[in-house]
Amino acid sequence: MSLLNPQRGLLAALASRGRLRERRAAVGVDFASNDYLGLAASPFLRTTAAEALARGVHPGAGAARLLRGNDPEIQALEEEAARHFGATAALYLASGYVANLAIFSALPQTRDLVLHDALIHASAVDGLRLSGAEARAFTHNDVTAAADAIRGWRHEGGLGQVWIACESLYSMDGDFAPVADLHALAKAEDCFLIVDEAHATGIWGPEGRGLAADLAGEERVVTLHTCGKALGVAGALICAHPVLIETLVNRARGFIYSTAPSPLSAAIVRGVLSQLDQDAGPRDRLQARVARVAGGLQELGLTPTASQIQPIPAPGDAAALALSAALAARGFDLRAIRSPTVPKGAERLRLSVTLNPDDEEIYSLFNALGASLQAAA
Repeated sequence: MSLLNPQRGLLAALASRGRLRERRAAVGVDFASNDYLGLAASPFLRTTAAEALARGVHPGAGAARLLRGNDPEIQALEEEAARHFGATAALYLASGYVANLAIFSALPQTRDLVLHDALIHASAVDGLRLSGAEARAFTHNDVTAAADAIRGWRHEGGLGQVWIACESLYSMDGDFAPVADLHALAKAEDCFLIVDEAHATGIWGPEGRGLAADLAGEERVVTLHTCGKALGVAGALICAHPVLIETLVNRARGFIYSTAPSPLSAAIVRGVLSQLDQDAGPRDRLQARVARVAGGLQELGLTPTASQIQPIPAPGDAAALALSAALAARGFDLRAIRSPTVPKGAERLRLSVTLNPDDEEIYSLFNALGASLQAAA
């Protein structure tokens, strides 16, 4: 009997239910990525990388930050990021997933409560599994439910600190969080507020600095900005009060025991932040394109969001996969999103609006999407 039989059985069972994940190549016109500003393969990033290499920046860190990996390029990025996002300090980690693990496993303490939106990123949920704090979900974007949960927890005898957590722009539904109202609740109830800006960074808020940009300098506010979506590179930046940043440095195992991020990546991200400070053009073009796409979806009888993330309902695994395949056959890359990423019965295609397609390709997508939806009706 092979030691691998249990794993083979698991994979076979997934395949029999049409649930087996696969690594598909990036083929067709991009309506699937998070490369919202079209920077990932841009000449600007290649030039920025070449210039960094020419001045001696290392591709590899060689060690964890607390050993020999605390490269000057990483420190320079953290200083620049704190300034750019309006925070008092920042910490650069290898990915948004690692950053959320760090935040939720290291900042809340044992007697604390983390009250999070029901649709928050899976990485935040995984971080909470490593935390000693209690975690409770509140109904998506329902500030009243969050307030009731805080007061209920305290009435039950909860004595620790409360941390309210949300995304500013939700990655699968494309809707915005009521950040100002959640911040008002955090102030009224003396709570911390954690805002995951992953899908807003570089696009939304003042100068694209995120929807919590005006709050980022407060000691009660923690923001997370990923660098591999609109910024086009890799890694993530946690922005917070220096006391919280030093807490992460001392308690976050993903920081302490991981090799530091690439200094080259840090240098490129810094170049992107500088470029975004100087040129609002890409952000303005994307926001105009979002409005055009929303109009096209309305003409197809769909209900658009106000963001670059547009869910196309296709309830049921088979329907979502069939619609994705039909569009792929016409040359368009839109991926099916299924449970548990979204609730069962809420399967969909996730149309991601980026600057990568041209206007003609967007027009052609609507023709293909309309024909595919009609054929599936």
